[in-house]
Amino acid sequence: MAREVHRLSAKVVEKAKRPGYYADGGNLYLQVSSSLTKSWIFRYTRQGRSHEMGLGSGRVFSLAEARSKASDTRRLLGEGLDPISAREGRRTRERLEKASTLTFAKCAEKYIAAHRAGWRNPKHIAQWENTLETYSGQIIGRLAVKDVDTALILRVLEPIWTKKAETATRLRGRIERILDWARVMGYRAGENPARWRGHLDKLLPAALNRKNRTHLAALPYDEIGAFMPKLRAREGIAARALEFAIFTAARTGEVIGARSSEIDLAKALWTVPASRMKAGREHRVPLSPRALEIAKGQPEGLFLFAGGKEKQGLSEMALLEVLRRMGRDGLTVHGFRSTFRDWASERTSYPREVCEMALAHAISDKVEAAYRRGDLFEKRRRLMDEWARFCAATGHAARNVASLKKAAA
Repeated sequence: MAREVHRLSAKVVEKAKRPGYYADGGNLYLQVSSSLTKSWIFRYTRQGRSHEMGLGSGRVFSLAEARSKASDTRRLLGEGLDPISAREGRRTRERLEKASTLTFAKCAEKYIAAHRAGWRNPKHIAQWENTLETYSGQIIGRLAVKDVDTALILRVLEPIWTKKAETATRLRGRIERILDWARVMGYRAGENPARWRGHLDKLLPAALNRKNRTHLAALPYDEIGAFMPKLRAREGIAARALEFAIFTAARTGEVIGARSSEIDLAKALWTVPASRMKAGREHRVPLSPRALEIAKGQPEGLFLFAGGKEKQGLSEMALLEVLRRMGRDGLTVHGFRSTFRDWASERTSYPREVCEMALAHAISDKVEAAYRRGDLFEKRRRLMDEWARFCAATGHAARNVASLKKAAA
């Protein structure tokens, strides 16, 4: 009986040269192909249908190993299982198990890669990468994404939650998106531990909700007249870039990324392409006489405000460093946009939409946005010229100008 099962020998397997099937018994066959390659085959019939299941290469697995594989396969048949389906199920489980060990850092990398095409601004991509690496890399970066839990999320967020509210809030949102992506991809299961509403809002101070966040430090508008001469007296490209940012009420990224080709000196116009705007729309900025003078005074090159390295603009910290050297550590560059907005609201009679467009804010009302096709450019030019004149009025004179303006309103 044993001979009926074990018909082949190692020598027969080695010398087999004729293409075909060589039966060993017990559903096991040695297959020799037309190219004389050898492989082990398990043949069986299930529910009236014949099946062939490969058990591996004849060069890799010996006759004894093939018999052991065949024995395991017959055991599955005896248990009423289909061997091919069982093997596919095992392979699927192994793939899922392997996938579930993907680290959080690797998932972050895959998430960013998947969304990179939809992010117009390279700076946005860099911010994602930098904040994740700086604040979460050492804590959860090397952990399997399936093991990231609420306790770990709190370890990431708590050190910066009250000290760097804006950064912490953005970081939490980014982690939440990555974990959601990992769940959809099958790398983790269960609730998202970085979710805010109904979860982290019960564990972290509610004072950091968007409505209650502290605004970026801004200079009161009645102090701008005293500040500007001190800024103008400072030398260097960064000082001129900061001055330009104040006169145009532009964002830091828009200023340091400004190309010389975007400036039309004849029309006193700066056109920022949609690819560099937060709202994704082209923005035309009217240049007041002093802003135009600053633009004209910059050396020729790719960037309007050249950085220290060839073919690069200023760094994001350059303008902030100017404030630090002036002893105004409490101020932020972005805060000057608030200074402008407060002045425009309290000391001018320009409509709200003109002031908002000067800041390149998107129109939140969808109906209003649909009907407003223009950019109110000429009105904005008059507004920015008035802002420049207000900035140029120093000390007591600036307060008098404001008072007279208010009295006339």
